[in-house]
Amino acid sequence: MITTLEPLGRDALCDDDLTDLVRTITGDPAARPGAVRVEPVDYLIGTPSTEALFRLFGTATTAGGDTVDWSCFIKKLQSVRHWEFIDSVPEQFRASFVQNLPWQLEIAVHRSGVADVLPDGLRLATAYRIDLYDDDRGTLWMENVVQEPGPWPMERFERAAYLLGRLSARRQPQLVEPLLPRNDITTPGVGLRYYVGGRVQMAALPAIADPQTWRQPMLAAAVCHLGDHRLRDDLLDLGERLPAVLDALDALPQCYQHGDASPQNLLVPAGSPDEFVVIDWGFDCPQAVGFDLGQLLVGLAHAGELAPDALPAVHTVIFKAFLKGLAEDGMQVTEEQVQYGYLGSLCARATFTALPLEQITKTTDDATLAMFEDRVRLTRVLVDLVSRVV
Repeated sequence: MITTLEPLGRDALCDDDLTDLVRTITGDPAARPGAVRVEPVDYLIGTPSTEALFRLFGTATTAGGDTVDWSCFIKKLQSVRHWEFIDSVPEQFRASFVQNLPWQLEIAVHRSGVADVLPDGLRLATAYRIDLYDDDRGTLWMENVVQEPGPWPMERFERAAYLLGRLSARRQPQLVEPLLPRNDITTPGVGLRYYVGGRVQMAALPAIADPQTWRQPMLAAAVCHLGDHRLRDDLLDLGERLPAVLDALDALPQCYQHGDASPQNLLVPAGSPDEFVVIDWGFDCPQAVGFDLGQLLVGLAHAGELAPDALPAVHTVIFKAFLKGLAEDGMQVTEEQVQYGYLGSLCARATFTALPLEQITKTTDDATLAMFEDRVRLTRVLVDLVSRVV
């Protein structure tokens, strides 16, 4: 009897199902599973549709009598109605929130034909098993990608942007369908508008406008130390232009893109530094061409893994590479259109939420103050960058 899978709850496989999984992973139709262990993934889950993350490790005996190691990554998905913080969403918006966050999207990715349109250099993680339950939950058993160590060199940003450009050109609305068809999802910019209407206009901008926010010790100390006393006014000026920015984005050429193309979702397998395993797709609707560049630029800086001062150089490299990728696959757009699609989307999605206002009442300590200063720098870089076009 398998007992070491118990941390997986109802996803703990019976002996026969575990054997099938091991044979799928190893490619040996006669493999027999040996010892297994479950490890929770040490990662702060920020997506309400993700219930839990695990890695499963084990051994197996092959048909030839050899012992081999195997592993897989387990992602437990859920409707956001099961989210432990669902009560924090105002009741009048709760039903819309549940409806508009498609928890099945990652499952749909693996059941779609998107793998056939990925350019060489991008690929999906191998899906070994998909389980769906009647209570709006599901589980993906996927390839456990061991990543290339070390920070991203500039050449990797360049290659990622080039491949994302090719992907965008291949996923123009006249060429493909949404990964998860549903009502109104083919409307240009509908996903970004929903995000902005909630996270930005109902939460971030009111907090930024409140003078009391800037008197909180952590943020006040960071702003004073850096001397950036215009940051609040500059953010509010941008916020006033936000409706016009969204209208302009919707009028641009559109693409179905990755939707959340941060480096954290472009895994680089160990030993294959020019390859990306693409995970955690989002915004499954048409967005302005260039949309994906925003998360590619800001993802590592937002996680504290790239200095904000490095972003202008990354920006220059990824913008040129993305244009090259679009042209490679025949998408005819102007440089100005792509620039606005990129920076306008970055303005709407990331600029107003870069300050860690959810942590503003944390106890004062050197590490937290350093983090706040880093985010103030990041916000300033984003404000200056997007103000070039919006």
